[in-house]
Amino acid sequence: MRTTFFLVRHGVKEKRIGDVSITSEGAAQAKSTALHLANVPVTKIIASPLRRAIDTAAHISLQTNVTVMEDLRLRERANWGDLPEQTFEEFIEMWDRCTNDPDYLPPVGDSSKQAGERLASSLTELTNVEPPDSHIVIVTHGGLITDFLVNTFPANELNVWHPDFIAMQSQLIPECSITTLIHENGKYTIQDFASVAHLK
Repeated sequence: MRTTFFLVRHGVKEKRIGDVSITSEGAAQAKSTALHLANVPVTKIIASPLRRAIDTAAHISLQTNVTVMEDLRLRERANWGDLPEQTFEEFIEMWDRCTNDPDYLPPVGDSSKQAGERLASSLTELTNVEPPDSHIVIVTHGGLITDFLVNTFPANELNVWHPDFIAMQSQLIPECSITTLIHENGKYTIQDFASVAHLK
């Protein structure tokens, strides 16, 4: 039983508080990503319910003729605006603390470890219920992707993709990059990490 997952980070988003959309640059990235994934036999598209992910997934849906489904488990670890009156600086400070201490439970949202486990539970469920050789697009967030990877793979495997993966994780997933995961015989393999070749 082999399942291929394409973990897509959403396109460039608006720089303001709350549940924001993607910008025109983000939409152009999403279109390029969609055209690339149109060459893949996509069987399912699942997105985070946050607007930037839904906007990105809509472009992929258009090119692949696959309907987008939403899964709350694909939401980011925390979103600026979830905690009333939190400044952006305070949000970043909270974010960095979560990244540096995976067990730290912030005043809003999830710990890095909990967030990684959320994505893991969604992927595990899909490997159990989808037919063999499924190709599933997951449109989500950079933080959640690295939370999952750091939670799932040993540091030496991650360091193949970047020499200081765990320390640098917050800077490693560009917008609309694609991380390709293969799940086979109960084990994940990273086939490609944060690729942006389709955006050039």
